[in-house]
Amino acid sequence: MVFNSLDFFIFLVIVFSLYWLVLKKNLKAQNFLLLFASYLFYGWWDWRFLSLILLSTIVDYIVGINIDSSEKKSIRKSWLWVSVLFNVGLLGFFKYYNFFVDSWVDMFSMFGYNMKSTWTLRVILPVGISFYTFQTMSYSFDIYYRKLKPTRDFLSFAAFVSFFPQLVAGPIERASNLLVQITSKRKFSYDRTVSGLKLILWGLFKKVVIADSLGPIVDDIFANYANYPASTLILGVTLFSFQVYGDFSGYSDIAIGTAKLFGIELMSNFKFPNFSRNVAEYWQRWHVSLSTWFRHYVYIPLGGSRVSKLKSVRNIVIIFLVSGFWHGANWTFIFWGAFHALAFIPVFLLGRNTIYKNSVVGEYTIFPSLKEIGQVVLTFGIVTFSRIFFRSESISDAFAFIKVIISNFTYEVYHHPNGYRMIDYYVLIILFVLYEYRIRKDERSPFKFKSKVVRFIMYVIIILFMLLFYDDSIDRSFIYFQF
Repeated sequence: MVFNSLDFFIFLVIVFSLYWLVLKKNLKAQNFLLLFASYLFYGWWDWRFLSLILLSTIVDYIVGINIDSSEKKSIRKSWLWVSVLFNVGLLGFFKYYNFFVDSWVDMFSMFGYNMKSTWTLRVILPVGISFYTFQTMSYSFDIYYRKLKPTRDFLSFAAFVSFFPQLVAGPIERASNLLVQITSKRKFSYDRTVSGLKLILWGLFKKVVIADSLGPIVDDIFANYANYPASTLILGVTLFSFQVYGDFSGYSDIAIGTAKLFGIELMSNFKFPNFSRNVAEYWQRWHVSLSTWFRHYVYIPLGGSRVSKLKSVRNIVIIFLVSGFWHGANWTFIFWGAFHALAFIPVFLLGRNTIYKNSVVGEYTIFPSLKEIGQVVLTFGIVTFSRIFFRSESISDAFAFIKVIISNFTYEVYHHPNGYRMIDYYVLIILFVLYEYRIRKDERSPFKFKSKVVRFIMYVIIILFMLLFYDDSIDRSFIYFQF
């Protein structure tokens, strides 16, 4: 079941109605409904993998209680390792087994040994496994570091692990935010519900109009990069930047908006990263829940920036390589992570990695300065270049793509095989960027207008755009489902 489907709309209306009209006075019944709805939501894709979510839930529920009840550090650490080894093992097998086996086989094939028939398996990647395993591990980590007390309410904990709005692609929530809300009584709020519906509408716009409409163009260019000049390849990877942003941030908006309908606030996952002024700011604004997860549970335990410059650089490299590997079992993602590490390190060494932490481009003016425009364009260019590795099927394809850009640096008007009018998409992207610049100070208020008439007009425009660009013939799943 995906957010941009009729099935989900019907499902949401039924669950919302039962939640507030029938069960509003019974917290335990509400949490049971959330749990049942979450398992139904996930099982709609493949019910067989529900056992993995349940198993992960049981393990970390038991681990949390045992960590808290143990006074000896060695015992506490042993229980923490149970959580880490179980979740990483689960993730490693389903997501990385074939990657490691193929790499192993390729290495041996260099010496004339053929091992493929012996070692390879058909392993299906369960949707969302990278997200819910990290979420349950964070619970165990927080209890170990005495930042959280475990819950003995298994129903609430199971609902926290499987909460359907963010189960499949985040945000990756910490128990200190989400579990606390699940165990607390919730009251219906008209304003929160309206705010949630607005975010859902904006997220659907980004998914349907931006991401889905650009998908066929990006697919064509990357599939046939050897037949196109540099200008077309640059266009393709630039449009992919907007596609993946519209797709993933659109999912996050819908997830946050849907959670609001049930009286729950999720953390912001995207804060207009396309207006970042350096790579460090970009990572403070892109996939925030994952960035903060790595910072809290990997970077800081390694010493963070409190150690020597050399060790801090080492920690940065580790974080980005692990982040790249988290995205997928392919050397392209590891190269992508390494590229971002190389781009981040100079910013860190110059001490400019936190200077934009609490500000936005053009914060006190209507228009950004020329310096800010240059910084934004440069950062967007660096990030977009890295996405050649992110989008390519293999390392050889990525470098071949780059080679064409360098060796065939010519301009040619791009024409899609299906006859798409490209001017429509260029205008769409420009309007999208301008509108996001207008709302850049508040990622949770996409329709912040004083005039009710203007707001109504914007709703109508958004809906018309979705009807105009909707194409039932294309794959409407979200990109980050594969991670």
